[in-house]
Amino acid sequence: MNPSTAGATTAAGPIALRLLACVGALLAGLSVALAAYAVHAADPAAQQRLQSAAWFAFGHGIALTALAPRAVRLPGLAALASLAIGTLLFSGSLVGGHFPATPTTLAPFGGGLMMLGWLLWAVASLRR
Repeated sequence: MNPSTAGATTAAGPIALRLLACVGALLAGLSVALAAYAVHAADPAAQQRLQSAAWFAFGHGIALTALAPRAVRLPGLAALASLAIGTLLFSGSLVGGHFPATPTTLAPFGGGLMMLGWLLWAVASLRR
């Protein structure tokens, strides 16, 4: 470990990083089930929306799982938290629009948080 980052993990919080990695793994795993449901059981009108939710959950789940150990400072933790919350809001809103038939009004906010998260990760990567 680099001496300049030796105490950095404690700044971001090892429990928070493990939680983000766990959320990422759960998102990726659940997205496989969602994609299977969309292809095999959903009506044609819902398939595209559910597939989009699955793709975003899978991609961002993998990213969270892979990037969590690298988020050694607070900006990286904020970036990954933004990705996690944004993905949950975006994909969750699309899924909620199908299963309990709730409005998908949180999807754009979730998408914005995902974009913000990636921008924050870019800044955090430059500051490492």
